[in-house]
Amino acid sequence: MTRMRWPRRRFLAATLLAPLASACSGRRGARRDPGGVLTVSTEQQASWVRNFNPLLAPGNIRWPTRAGIYEPLFIYDTINGKLVPWLSTGATWSPDKRTLHCTLRPGVTWSDGEPFTADDVVFTFEILSRHKALDLCGVWSFLDDVKARGPDVVVFSLKKQYVPGLVYLGHQPIVPRHVWRDVKDPVTFTNERPVATGPFTEITVFQNQVYELGRNPRYWQPGKPALRGLRFPAYPGNDQATLALLHGEVDWAGNFVPDVERIFVAKDPAHHHYWFPLVGGTVMLYPNAARAPLSDERVRKAISMSIDRALLVKVAMYGYTRPADATGLHDGYARFRSAEAAAAGDWITHDIDRAGRLLDEAGYPRGADGLRASADGAPLTLDVHVVTGWSDWIRAAQIIAQGLRALGVTSAARAYDFSAFFEKLQKGAFDLSLGWSSDEPTPYHFYRDLMGTATLRPLGDPAARNWHRFGSEEADALLAEFEGASDERDEMRLSHALERLFAARAPVIPLFPNPAWAAFNTRHFEGFPSAQDPYAKPSPYSAPECLLVLTRLTPRGA
Repeated sequence: MTRMRWPRRRFLAATLLAPLASACSGRRGARRDPGGVLTVSTEQQASWVRNFNPLLAPGNIRWPTRAGIYEPLFIYDTINGKLVPWLSTGATWSPDKRTLHCTLRPGVTWSDGEPFTADDVVFTFEILSRHKALDLCGVWSFLDDVKARGPDVVVFSLKKQYVPGLVYLGHQPIVPRHVWRDVKDPVTFTNERPVATGPFTEITVFQNQVYELGRNPRYWQPGKPALRGLRFPAYPGNDQATLALLHGEVDWAGNFVPDVERIFVAKDPAHHHYWFPLVGGTVMLYPNAARAPLSDERVRKAISMSIDRALLVKVAMYGYTRPADATGLHDGYARFRSAEAAAAGDWITHDIDRAGRLLDEAGYPRGADGLRASADGAPLTLDVHVVTGWSDWIRAAQIIAQGLRALGVTSAARAYDFSAFFEKLQKGAFDLSLGWSSDEPTPYHFYRDLMGTATLRPLGDPAARNWHRFGSEEADALLAEFEGASDERDEMRLSHALERLFAARAPVIPLFPNPAWAAFNTRHFEGFPSAQDPYAKPSPYSAPECLLVLTRLTPRGA
């Protein structure tokens, strides 16, 4: 397949693990015959809800709906900085960069045998136009029209120059017109029996505790997938998922594994492997700017200065990463990072005294009881939302809350099941929440999510990206200029300007670059990405990039 160059988590304490190990002792050392079915741990939930609607935000649907069942036109390869043709074989901009022609791959059919055509692509984008809640990347903020030119060419007409929009258009999962035209409400549709183009389209088992996908009998890549299917047991948290990995019950895990060398690799060095590159986005503390006092950047900066990131990285993350700097950029954007901007954001440094002075200025002095309150006597209370079972993030949230209490702020970590957590995150029903960032091709995409107004939504309306409800007209102006940038020098100049603005305003609070979690057992399957063979991001939750892995894996000895 040709490629196009992009135009530019020490093991848990024994006291914690002992009851879990005892509970699972009946399964320890269990042998299994996978028969070509790969067992994956990527979503930590107590039970499964059958929803395979690829137009919904990833946290609401089962993996791999958006990359494994359904597919996009292109895939951005984060590790190698390349755009990989998928359902489209190529894309061409007009000279004024206002029109994009995409040529579709010939011979692709839907899993029910119907041909895949340009009408399906046009229909998918028309759904996004009619249902704004499904336009997760805000493509209709820059799209003017989408038309089919024959069965294999799609023409995207733009309202303005918008070169960075290629990845938003290219990553959109495509749905079949002949099925979805009869769907009354695509926003609530659970799509329990998907018809799709991906390598795994058949729902062979679906129960509360496990589901399985079988391969697409009509997949367009000859001889692929080599796997017979995918299996997904429900694990409510990292601890249970890690034990299943240690017992040989999981082949590919996308969850935090503490002290991975000692507790996993050392048990079977020939088959137990991992790769945690720092390209899994940036873990952020999101302050809800639509709620006072978090609309005040002095308060956001004070919160940031109360966080001991070195302790957080050492204790919560077992040293797998490093503290973030004031640009917020992770290693996928290393070539864009400005040392000047990184140094300018002194609010990233742990300094309780300076943080206290900022809160004094903002009108939240300490009272006689040592707690901070506003002028009307209301206590300053800021709880930190986190996901139940995400043991690394829970420890991080506890450390953050501890720092806030040292500052005189009433704070506690509040854990929710993922579905409830994600709903609160999307609707802005939080003061402070841990969360992740995007990892798309350029800092344009990163900062558009964090500072642009295009993805800004009112409180209560689901936001796909701008969960913290921050928008900057100054950022909009820089983003608009970036949209027409045609060479790497302009991209670099504008990226550095956006980094300086981020460092000045602190719209969100970066904690650390997130590892792309990937631990794998090669006893039954091989072909996983690694530092020696870095053909794609290794984590199973990385959509649509995990398609590169799903189509590369093979049963051992096949």
